[in-house]
Amino acid sequence: MLILSFKEGHDGAVVALEDGELLFSLEAEKDSYPRYDRLTADLLLRAAERLDRHPDAVAVGGWVKGWHSVEPPSRTGYFGVGPGSVSDEPGTFLGRPTRIFSSTHERSHIMTAYGLDPWQDGGPCYCLVWEGNIGSFYRIDESGHVTHLKHVLTDPGNKYAYLFALADPKFPDLPGHFRFQDAGKQMALTGFAERGAVLPEEKKLIEYLLDQEGILLNLPKSEVAWSPYHNIGVQTQEYKNLAAKLSDAIFARFHDYAAEHLTEGLPLLISGGCGLNCEWNRRWADCGLFSHVFVPPCPNDSGSALGTAIDAQLHYTGSARVSWDVYAGEEFVEDAAFDPARYDLRPLDYAEVARFLEQGNIIGWAQGRYEMGPRALGNRSILAAPFSKGTHTRLNAVKQRESYRPIAPICLESEAHRWFSGGVPDPHMLYFSDVRTDALQAVTHVDGSARVQTVTPEQNPRIARLLTAFGELTGYSVLCNTSLNFSGRGFINRTSDLIAYGEQHGLDGYVVKDTFVTRKTA
Repeated sequence: MLILSFKEGHDGAVVALEDGELLFSLEAEKDSYPRYDRLTADLLLRAAERLDRHPDAVAVGGWVKGWHSVEPPSRTGYFGVGPGSVSDEPGTFLGRPTRIFSSTHERSHIMTAYGLDPWQDGGPCYCLVWEGNIGSFYRIDESGHVTHLKHVLTDPGNKYAYLFALADPKFPDLPGHFRFQDAGKQMALTGFAERGAVLPEEKKLIEYLLDQEGILLNLPKSEVAWSPYHNIGVQTQEYKNLAAKLSDAIFARFHDYAAEHLTEGLPLLISGGCGLNCEWNRRWADCGLFSHVFVPPCPNDSGSALGTAIDAQLHYTGSARVSWDVYAGEEFVEDAAFDPARYDLRPLDYAEVARFLEQGNIIGWAQGRYEMGPRALGNRSILAAPFSKGTHTRLNAVKQRESYRPIAPICLESEAHRWFSGGVPDPHMLYFSDVRTDALQAVTHVDGSARVQTVTPEQNPRIARLLTAFGELTGYSVLCNTSLNFSGRGFINRTSDLIAYGEQHGLDGYVVKDTFVTRKTA
């Protein structure tokens, strides 16, 4: 059975599943479109080109007719897992009879984690969906039936990000205004916190924010001007301390419920945008309440089209199991040539690239199909040696990011234990680990942590060969790895953009498929 699935709204995507196998997951932001983009005609055409026959079913994720979750529903809508959360009806697609399926956005998150969990043995499990609007636990039985257990907290993701906006003097006093990138910035800044008891003014604000309903639409910044943290500045120590304590308070709400009520020792699946919070993921993995914890590589809305496709497959076939690979995007497009008057081109030699990186150079690396989800996992990456704080500074300048943002390491899984403890293996860069050496200055955050991606030759043979060559040269099979993209855009996916990016931001070289490219020396 061939299922073609669409996700409306921000983080738009198109997915195809056939007989339990993921054929592709194409995201609207990739190929240098704006981050969090909605579906585009170009994406739909590119998806259609990849299909060799008409789909048996078209799945459309429930959404809203607008920007906020409380607006009128589109198809099955945003919320719900019970009656009315799934629809299946006869319809027409491109002039041919086709089943038209829809299920709620809430279900899309659940099914992304449920269908992709590689350890799922057909038994029951728990699921946590925490995102901008939803904060709930569920139980999934042997047949895939979902039961809502507890609504723990409204708007956990929005409340987490709200604090950054409240402290940032540049954030406007406009109800409903939102910046998707604030949560990631706040996660970075919590690492700078000085731990201590919660102060009275911190406690007052944290409790006030957690008690809010509809925080984005109903609480402009001006109504919180009574707090000393209003417009205090996101790089003040007071804000960093408070951000860490708010993070602790949100996690505690969910952990306390789980410790009291989720007592069967079942697996825990985690989905929703808060599933990108590596500190929270590490705490869940370490809490000892669950037989295993699984977070998919696309827990945010970039995985929702896939979740709806999995839900449709479960509805039609009785099975949610999916065979998948994280490199499910499009192949790199070679639409331009490197000018031989400006660049030296030669066949890829991994030892030569390793030496080039060891000498302090930074390269753009483009291989195979791009990754699904927001994390660069070795196919659309900027790579550099991991040893120098100066490299960290230069990479953030190349990326046009704030100086406090950490740079992630990529490492051979077989050797990760030599330099990192906790959170490994981690093929999708979803957990924090502790760094065990002082040598990796470029990838060690201020609190001694790192968001490691571990790699095996089976998962990504090319990046594994480069890491092996770098390890043979330096003794460390570790590199800096950050996403290859223009600021505010999705991954670069064509040579013309790659060359433009390198010229604008000073990349020293490129590896595109089997070719190693460097600038000509004077």
